[in-house]
Amino acid sequence: MHKTKQETVLHVRETTTLMPFLLSKMGGMSRTSVKNMLSRRVVRVNGRIETRPDTPLTTGNEVTIMPERGTHTLSHPKLRIVYEDDHIIVVEKREGLLTVAAHPGSSETTALSILKDYVKKADKRNGVFVVHRLDRETSGLLVFAKSRELQEYMRIYWRQLVTERTYVAIVEGEMPEPEGTIRTWLSEDPKSTMVYSSPVDDGGKESVTHYKRLRTNGRYSLLELHLETGRTNQIRVHMASVGHPVISDRKYGSGQKPPIDRLGLHARVLAFIHPATEQTVRFETPVPRDFLQVFRR
Repeated sequence: MHKTKQETVLHVRETTTLMPFLLSKMGGMSRTSVKNMLSRRVVRVNGRIETRPDTPLTTGNEVTIMPERGTHTLSHPKLRIVYEDDHIIVVEKREGLLTVAAHPGSSETTALSILKDYVKKADKRNGVFVVHRLDRETSGLLVFAKSRELQEYMRIYWRQLVTERTYVAIVEGEMPEPEGTIRTWLSEDPKSTMVYSSPVDDGGKESVTHYKRLRTNGRYSLLELHLETGRTNQIRVHMASVGHPVISDRKYGSGQKPPIDRLGLHARVLAFIHPATEQTVRFETPVPRDFLQVFRR
């Protein structure tokens, strides 16, 4: 699924009909909401307006949802809405943007402050709440809740709700194995905010990262990384612990002059059980272009 300022495009991957397809893809929408949307003639299948909920769909069909007049949109160079319903907002954050302010009362623009302004344009009573975070210099997918109750639920059960978290990273050097697993125990120093890795249980939190080498040019490797656990700075610490730090990661030991002017880490795929519908929703973004350019030189 992808969304532009003009429209949302959904791809059909198995034979079904329009109503169950939209219910599965549009998250928290009820059957009544879907019927109302169809009656407003904003749903197209392969370019043709469809209003019947039993319209048949086959693999390869493209379902497009057109914006309605008066609908406000988010336009910001550092933040893009990937998906939104009555309960959650999924966004793609650019590098350089904090998820939430580092200190109370800070006036710095963050993903949270941008989304608060966005939802209040529709109704000043609306709110948005942080579920999880990405580091300032990490780009990629984030989900926010639209109520404190959902925020609390998703935070408590985050590990059970998430079914897939995939990152891509550029690391220094050539990974010797095409794929593997890093398992260590991580501990954070609250004063320095540094996270330390131990190969044995030293009282830290057991942390597991699976990696697959996608490309290499000898100097750098492009990796796909699946998190089995989601600890603070886990990927950055794990890659440094095996001698292949993420490029531009000064905090954890990157010493080379980086080929691109940013941290080489991007949260590419996020899948989780929707807290309202209890259906699994999956979101995917492309590998950043500047990551791929490193391996074309």
